Amino acid sequence: MSEAVTQLTESLLQQFKNETFVLLSTVDVESGGPTSTAISWIYAENASTFRLAIDHRSRLVNNMITNPLITVTVFGEETVYAVNGRAEVRQDPLQDVPFNMCCFDITIEAVRNALFYGAQLSSMPQYVKIYDQRAAEKLDEQVFAAMKKA
Repeated sequence: MSEAVTQLTESLLQQFKNETFVLLSTVDVESGGPTSTAISWIYAENASTFRLAIDHRSRLVNNMITNPLITVTVFGEETVYAVNGRAEVRQDPLQDVPFNMCCFDITIEAVRNALFYGAQLSSMPQYVKIYDQRAAEKLDEQVFAAMKKA
């Protein structure tokens, strides 16, 4: 993908049917500079919209409310994508979850290949959750179910 497109490819849409992690970049309210955080409570509502949930204890919530311009960095098949978009509160607080969260919809404005020229990913990054596996699965189910109802 050499030119920017305005929606997710079919392979990226398929990737977001399963749990995946991304880097969410926002403009920090206090410093005015960029900040990035890895998140996994995200899915593609459709080819032009992400939905994500953020714990209210995170400064990302205020960052996105104050300045809605964001970038989601996605590690895809053999490459890295930078997805630029605009965040809008979908539901605050997110209902039916055990702590205070904010649900955002991200309108996708551009999808670009962000990997340097001549490179290709040899494998997808992987992660493991290091806390109680049953508690993690239960919380993930609650958050994703609440986001889909929002």
